[in-house]
Amino acid sequence: MDSEKKPRVSNAGAWGMNVVSSVGIIMANKELMSPSGYGFSFATTLTGFHFSVTALVGWASNAAGLSVSKQLPLWELLWFSIVANLSITAMNLSLMLNSVGFYQISKLSIIPVVCMMEWILNNKHYSSKVIMSVVVVALGVGICTVTDVEINMKGFLCACVAVFCTSLQQITIGSFQKKYCIGSFELLSKTAPIQAASLLVLGPFIDYCLNGKSLLKYHFSAGAFSFIILSCSLAVFCNMSQYLCIGRFSATTFQVLGHMKTIFVLILGWILFDSALTIKNILGMLVAVVGMIVYSWAIESEKLAKLTAAATSDEENVKLLKDRMSDVAESDVELGQTKS
Repeated sequence: MDSEKKPRVSNAGAWGMNVVSSVGIIMANKELMSPSGYGFSFATTLTGFHFSVTALVGWASNAAGLSVSKQLPLWELLWFSIVANLSITAMNLSLMLNSVGFYQISKLSIIPVVCMMEWILNNKHYSSKVIMSVVVVALGVGICTVTDVEINMKGFLCACVAVFCTSLQQITIGSFQKKYCIGSFELLSKTAPIQAASLLVLGPFIDYCLNGKSLLKYHFSAGAFSFIILSCSLAVFCNMSQYLCIGRFSATTFQVLGHMKTIFVLILGWILFDSALTIKNILGMLVAVVGMIVYSWAIESEKLAKLTAAATSDEENVKLLKDRMSDVAESDVELGQTKS
């Protein structure tokens, strides 16, 4: 019983870390970046700060012997970092160029794109129960988040790049962990320095193109600096838990259950920032939660079916082995009788 409970507790801890850190970083960034807060409108550069602190934590962990550094091909790390940075940049551009409603739709479309890419790249198949639960989750989140929808060509292209790169990045995280037998934190400590260096160099230019403001002219007050430190600290746990969850489960499961964070953000926004919470929002939340429950049940059903099939196969193999042994024993008896 204890051996069965440990993975579940550990998995729940990974999800809990991801949900808490993700919701926390959204709340901190909202205060840091909003005009009514500290007006730090440099999202790409802030992400560079996040990965810089994550890289420092990884370096300190390796230096202290708490984690083991494994060698990965440099070209694969560079390729992954390019895809991950394109995901971040394209998401920021999509948010700037599109309406909030279309931006939310593009984020929801990551789920079917991840499913399709896992089917193409990893030959992964999904049952009808899983597909239906994914549709219900997307529908519920769409009901409670999507409002106005306006589309333009530049915004549409940025959204397509963002969805594709985000899906590919999350699938690659799981593939790298399996391919190189590397832990989630060890992989993160390899990719974080490259992403940090590139985002710190290009981030200020990208942010200037996005909002027309220069990082050099921003006044770093004590409050703004404190929230940047808080955001970076939460980002370490957010990045670690993302790699951990995708490595243990899958990119699809991470996306589906990750929308739980959207619901928490809406609720906390209503509690902390007096954001409006309508009947439409509440209905969408309930639909999304039902979809998540059905998805979890469908995944567990698939696992149980696979275990049952494996057990049946083992029983058949044991039966065949016993039959062969009895045949061999009978033939030995017959040979003994012939010789006598």
